[in-house]
Amino acid sequence: MAAYMLNLSRIFSRELTSVSFQFHQYRSCLQRLPAVKPTPLRALFSHQFGSSAASWQKEADVQAAQSLDRYKQRPWDYLDSEEYVERYGSSSVWTGYRRNHKGGIPPQKTRKTCIRGDKICGNPCPICRDPNIIIHHQNVKLLQQFISPHTGMVYDPTLTGVCMKQQKKLNEAIDKARDEGLLPFTIPDVGFSGEDYSNTHDAVGLTSPPSSLISSEPWYKWYKEITPDDKKVDQVKKTYKAYLKH
Repeated sequence: MAAYMLNLSRIFSRELTSVSFQFHQYRSCLQRLPAVKPTPLRALFSHQFGSSAASWQKEADVQAAQSLDRYKQRPWDYLDSEEYVERYGSSSVWTGYRRNHKGGIPPQKTRKTCIRGDKICGNPCPICRDPNIIIHHQNVKLLQQFISPHTGMVYDPTLTGVCMKQQKKLNEAIDKARDEGLLPFTIPDVGFSGEDYSNTHDAVGLTSPPSSLISSEPWYKWYKEITPDDKKVDQVKKTYKAYLKH
């Protein structure tokens, strides 16, 4: 039994030595070969489905650009679309908006702008967060959401959360819409009593002209009595001789 185990161990050690020698030889051959960077799975997928994925991405970009461009010429159509109803329902665009700020007391003013170049802040205002909302003086439904129906005054930006840049555009669009008659505005009614308020009081009554003007006399009495000196007149004429007309 012992001799059998001894022969088995010798055969196993001999085979293990040959296998290890072949492995080291294969490893040395691999090291002599030029290094080839393995192709990642993403590259294989893009190579296999590159054309279809690129076409899908292109179609998605075209659809997104068309959805943004279709409301640039007629921005008031967005408020009647299904997209607006699904997102806002029957409420205003600024309903439920809350600006992120530190502490429990909100700031006294809204931010200057939400978009600086290509960077958008974390919590943009109700107008900047939706690219389909475009301020225009003919977009009456949008402008009416920022006007109080009771007083006719424009809501303060601290209530709506609109940034100062968009609030300025809102004020200009509302003024232009009112000038063109698209938005109503109230004027205080002042009743006319028919009285003449120009000269009823003594302080604003009519003042009679002076008697000197009626009698064609000079305004000041002493002005008529002054006679100029001939020497002074000759001296002035000599000084301004070149400028006098003959």
